[in-house]
Amino acid sequence: MRIVDLTDEHLDLYMVCLEDWSSEMKDAGDHKRCWYQRAKHEGFRVKLALDDEGAVGGMIQYGPIEQSFAHGENLYFVYCIWVHGYKQGRGNFQHRGMGKALLSAAEEDARQRGANGMAAWGLSIPAWMRASWFRKQGYTRIDKQSVQVLLWKPFSDSAVPPKWIPQHKKPERIAGQVTVAAFKNGWCQAQNLVYERAKRAAESFDPRVVFQSIDTGNRETLLEWGLSDALFIDGKEIRTGPPPSYEKLRRMIEKRLRRL
Repeated sequence: MRIVDLTDEHLDLYMVCLEDWSSEMKDAGDHKRCWYQRAKHEGFRVKLALDDEGAVGGMIQYGPIEQSFAHGENLYFVYCIWVHGYKQGRGNFQHRGMGKALLSAAEEDARQRGANGMAAWGLSIPAWMRASWFRKQGYTRIDKQSVQVLLWKPFSDSAVPPKWIPQHKKPERIAGQVTVAAFKNGWCQAQNLVYERAKRAAESFDPRVVFQSIDTGNRETLLEWGLSDALFIDGKEIRTGPPPSYEKLRRMIEKRLRRL
């Protein structure tokens, strides 16, 4: 196994989260590519895990916490770590130690760049990015919002614990219309897919359905709302993991329309 930095050779593969076999990824638009072109100049980093034959099986993306969706100072933040586990495409690379190797390499990179520690987010439910996995790698829970857990591993005694950015407000209902408000950071292809499906579903109805796009790739906008990636229909937050289908979103909007 080798851990390498992202280069142009694997850029297109990274943009679809190693799922170049997935037609869904193609529906997520170019939001991640646009986000990456900006983020790479702000300290954002990507490493890939290659097996002995040179096949890419895993990835980690991380960067200065000051540019992330958490509060912190002089820490690096893990946006996500992913080892391909589907039978489709390149196949299952899980349970080979790629995740641990990727995280260890990112931590060492952060140390060399002068960071005081590494932060990460995880879920308290048995799903992708489990908080329990990070705890096994020496991380400590420091904050929580619903099922999202914020964890960290300090590298020095001077490290300051991170914290979640609190939610300040949510989209409001407007009389006489159905409002579909989609928050988009850009880094997560699954959430980009939600955004594109919601936009397409909203635009399939008459003008009483209004689509509101909120770009939280802009740090000031993120801090204003306290939300990174989210979807609201008439002020009600919609669960986006896993991404709801276009048909399901359209049914939700149609149901609200009938109540006008």
